[in-house]
Amino acid sequence: MYWTLELASKIEDAPWPATKEELLDYANRIGAPMEVIENLEEIEDDEEIFECIEDLWPDYPTKDDFFFNEEEY
Repeated sequence: MYWTLELASKIEDAPWPATKEELLDYANRIGAPMEVIENLEEIEDDEEIFECIEDLWPDYPTKDDFFFNEEEY
């Protein structure tokens, strides 16, 4: 499974919490790139419910990661 910011952003607005099948359905409905579908298909199918994108990609950067405090520098 290989996520990039561009690929992960396609499912950022998915109807969380969601199962693998619900995420696949969402990705198909919005016309997400094939890479997103392939990443989701690689998830082990054990009926797990994912609460957010960080459950799929723990290192997913938040918006705060892109801003810095000028006072710190």
